[in-house]
Amino acid sequence: MSKATREKRRQEQTNGIVPVTAVPPAALLKLDLGAGPRPREGFLGVDRLGFPGVDFSCDLAAERWYLMPRSERAVTGLRGVFGLSDPRASVEGPLPDASVEEAHSSHFVEHLTAPERVHFCNELYRVLVPGGKCTLIVPHWASCRAYGDPTHQWPPVSEFWFYYLSRAWRQANAPHTDREHWPEGFACDFDVTWGYTLNEALGVRSEETRQYAISWHKEAILDIQATLTAKKG
Repeated sequence: MSKATREKRRQEQTNGIVPVTAVPPAALLKLDLGAGPRPREGFLGVDRLGFPGVDFSCDLAAERWYLMPRSERAVTGLRGVFGLSDPRASVEGPLPDASVEEAHSSHFVEHLTAPERVHFCNELYRVLVPGGKCTLIVPHWASCRAYGDPTHQWPPVSEFWFYYLSRAWRQANAPHTDREHWPEGFACDFDVTWGYTLNEALGVRSEETRQYAISWHKEAILDIQATLTAKKG
């Protein structure tokens, strides 16, 4: 400590001022939501079921994502909680606002009902930092992958669903779906871009053929892969 710093500290103590030591901010999280038994590398696995490799347990269909130690969950049998195995997530209670820098969710949203998908998107928006991104992968509505699993919910996810995640689009085209007019409505505001995973049979076809198939052929598209970017501030 330099002489000038020591003198400053002495003067503060003399004046009854207690120096404040800066506390480093909590590390931001990277979460794989609905990870199942194979969480994405570099992400903390989140799932309601206790698959091997899952770091946190949480009911992602809940209106509020709530955290508590896994040991307590085992005793109480509660749903809608995290089991905390990572020191960076040493928070009990709701997952804090803007505590997640990046999220990933593959083949999970289709397991939620339509209202639960609204809750999921609202909570995702709340916990992401400004500009935070989530990669969201779902089976395309025109693929049998969307219908084979009996735990998938209606309706299957279409491209048009993503428009509702933008506040400006909702206000201009579907204001009745916004929280302002519907208490259970969307409160999120995302920029969304998406692309497709195509049936491998189209890989050897011309670009013109692929584009025609995307528009008009069932089973041409396997999955939609979207990037959601949180618009805040």
